[in-house]
Amino acid sequence: MAFPAGFGWGASTAAYQVEGGWDADGKGPSVWDTFTHQGGERVFQNQTGDVACGSYTLWEEDLKCIKQLGLTHYRFSLSWSRLLPDGTTGFINQKGKYYYNKIIDDLLTNGVIPIVTLYHFDLPQALEDKGGWLSEAIIESFDKYARFCFSMFGDRVKQWITINEPNILAIMAYDLGVFPPGVPHFGTGGYQAAHNLIKAHARSWHSYDSFFRKEQKGMVSLGIFAGWAEPADTNSVSDQEAAKRAIAFCLDFFAKPIFIDGDYPEVVKSQIAFMSKKQGYPSSRLPKFTEEEKRMIKGTADFFAVQYYTSRLVKYQENKKEVGFLQDVELQVFPDPSWKRLDWVYVVPWGIRKLLKYIKDTYNNPVIYITENGFPQGDPASLDDTQRWEYFRQTFQELFKAIQLDKVNLKLYCAWSLLDNFEWTRGYSSRFGLFHVDFEDPARPRVPYTSAKEYAKIIRNNGLKESL
Repeated sequence: MAFPAGFGWGASTAAYQVEGGWDADGKGPSVWDTFTHQGGERVFQNQTGDVACGSYTLWEEDLKCIKQLGLTHYRFSLSWSRLLPDGTTGFINQKGKYYYNKIIDDLLTNGVIPIVTLYHFDLPQALEDKGGWLSEAIIESFDKYARFCFSMFGDRVKQWITINEPNILAIMAYDLGVFPPGVPHFGTGGYQAAHNLIKAHARSWHSYDSFFRKEQKGMVSLGIFAGWAEPADTNSVSDQEAAKRAIAFCLDFFAKPIFIDGDYPEVVKSQIAFMSKKQGYPSSRLPKFTEEEKRMIKGTADFFAVQYYTSRLVKYQENKKEVGFLQDVELQVFPDPSWKRLDWVYVVPWGIRKLLKYIKDTYNNPVIYITENGFPQGDPASLDDTQRWEYFRQTFQELFKAIQLDKVNLKLYCAWSLLDNFEWTRGYSSRFGLFHVDFEDPARPRVPYTSAKEYAKIIRNNGLKESL
């Protein structure tokens, strides 16, 4: 099962989840610093990313892990407030710039291609104080930050992700309020944030296109989280429609405006308008794009970056009056009882193949990068994660089928994650790393799981040894 020549094998991390050094060398506070320091059990055991994997001072150790795997690509994110402590270019933190320059240069010296995410959930607190993603002012702030990064690092970085999982951020942070700033706005905040996230991404893409692309010759996209949804009862029309809605509200909500026509899917617009009317709102809770904005948003991605972990069965469930993003979709999601479970991830490798085929068919056969996919280690005490590796192996089989049988234009796979790290509200209780990190040891030693050794073989062979 050899993958196509030149296929990319990577691993991903994110600044807040691995760096630590939360206030080192002039870094400004991010919303996650504020949120975790407030306590209140919003994060598992009130854990924080203050030290995390210590990657801010232990980058050389991370580089050893990257070289040990033989990665062709490494995806990491920039901490906005490490570079620009108050979120603006009024003050540039030179030590932050030095840190990321070193990572980029070291990767290139070792033949590894950097994929850089501008923003991975860790908004500078100074910008959250001005309204964060609920405020239209954020669009300008993000665009200026993006231009700063393109100008500082774009001579060497050719693959950019503007925003990581905007769909997850909008729901978790601004609808449910379980991510910082921690204030729920059921049924309104998520849509307002999503609206601004889409416009901010589009603006920064145009900035790259107008001012940097000709000289730097790079590519820009955004990383969309997507699960696969299957109707619980394949003979039920209402379940089939609910499964379509699930994909529309998760994936197409962001992908259709950006890849197709600058506007939300019709089913999303009609469903939210219908629910809003039922709840007595004078108009839809979903903001509208102007015609000018639609033109600005359409076609603002150079490849399709998707992040898949799991799938669900979906059943129609009528919602009478409850207001909320999840309630608007009018469905119930649950796993098939036969699916194996690791933490929140139900193991459904065939879901990724279906998702890739859907993206190919819906979005004009784009070049696809899987920028995250992975499984948590079931037994954190053991480095032998043979069972977890089996799920990775099954996933690679499905990717091979997607490329060979479905003719999906998949060019890159990035495992989440290079290291065990701070998994947001789960803290350190959930371990997705290819390398085990001992969070009790101040030296934060990195030791490979069995999965790391096996993944290195896949990379060396550019695929699996067995045939289809």
